[in-house]
Amino acid sequence: MKTFPIGGVHPSDNKEWSKAKAIETMDLPDVVTIPLAQHIGAPATAIVAKGDIVKVGQKIAEPTGFMSANIHAPISGTVTAVDMQLNGQGLRQMMVTIKREGDEWAEGIDLSTELVKECNLSSAEIIARIKEAGIVGMGGATFPTHVKLSIPDGKKAEILIINGVECEPYLTSDYRTMLERGEELLVGVSILMKAVSVDRAVIGVENNKPDAIKHLAELAKGYKGIEVKALKTMYPQGGEKQLIAAVTDREVPAPPALPIDVGAVVCNASTAVAVYEAVQKNKPLVQRVVTVTGKQIKETKNLLTRFGTPVAALIEKCGGLPECDNRVLNGGPMMGRPMSNSASPVMKGCSGITVLSGAEALRGEPSACIKCAKCVEACPMGLEPYLLAKLSKKQTWDTVEKNDIVSCIECGCCQFTCPANIALLDYVRLGKQTVMGIIRARNAKK
Repeated sequence: MKTFPIGGVHPSDNKEWSKAKAIETMDLPDVVTIPLAQHIGAPATAIVAKGDIVKVGQKIAEPTGFMSANIHAPISGTVTAVDMQLNGQGLRQMMVTIKREGDEWAEGIDLSTELVKECNLSSAEIIARIKEAGIVGMGGATFPTHVKLSIPDGKKAEILIINGVECEPYLTSDYRTMLERGEELLVGVSILMKAVSVDRAVIGVENNKPDAIKHLAELAKGYKGIEVKALKTMYPQGGEKQLIAAVTDREVPAPPALPIDVGAVVCNASTAVAVYEAVQKNKPLVQRVVTVTGKQIKETKNLLTRFGTPVAALIEKCGGLPECDNRVLNGGPMMGRPMSNSASPVMKGCSGITVLSGAEALRGEPSACIKCAKCVEACPMGLEPYLLAKLSKKQTWDTVEKNDIVSCIECGCCQFTCPANIALLDYVRLGKQTVMGIIRARNAKK
């Protein structure tokens, strides 16, 4: 059974608390705050103002460049503010606030559950609908999907890969989506195949999800060119480059190279369902499934949640925070980011909220590096995390860049394996963010 060739770790998956929990619909919030930066690239620009009345699915912000995405109202009601507010990390960013009044959807959106298989649109028309719906990668990367599907001149897609791996511990939102919305997913895959003009698609699922593999494989018999491939369980198999290697044996070169340079286009399983809804139902991306989980959470859930809903509301729906030390993560324990503000909203890239409690919430006391090289062995990108962290701490950015820090996928394998409890991922993230800013500034001057 295939996996990627180098690095990786085996953290406990801790999915047992939520994997059996069917998707529930989260209560509609009375007020939502909608960040205008919910995707990689330039933030969208608001096209509504205080006092405007909006309906669910109505566009409220437009892209400011090619690498950007539309944003739509997740509830109906009155816009009460367009201003700077705190995000989950306590930083201020521009948001639109809407006070809910009923639940009235914009005209032309098909809310029926009837499956619509046939798609007679051209590739360009499909991509245009996806762009209009504001769809981004829902595995966490939030890359605008219409950009990913717009194949550059001189490049050719040969295979579409659907990421159903969900290797991040604790999280099961994609897993439940594959089980409960398999038909919509398969139609979405066929639409994506048409969009990028390929006749082969592979849905990659780790072998710790045998029921999802069996379910999708049975459904795939009715769809030409789509196969389901069971992969060996290994973190971070859900990384784009790692998944491509596992499925095709092809290695994506270092940045600025992209998956299309080896003929691959990769989309998340939940993204494929969103594509189905956008193209076949004219439904913008206004909600997603969010796993709310943790060993001491009273009742873990997979909640279909409108964007802008406060994270605190989801936690309260699951019984509230345990009465002990807690660390709330936007995402899972490997790549998730600690939240200092649980009043902040659920966004397009939020696949889970993980609550670490008690001793699990506390980081070990760091000590000196013992030169064991476990971080090097675990790195799936073949980097030297101890060195990148050390150089980033010293702020020697030229040397950091020369050591290929931009290739880091921020998977956290290095920090997970470090016996000295060094915050390797934190330092590497700082270094990567700084170097990428330097590169952008350098390119802007050319």
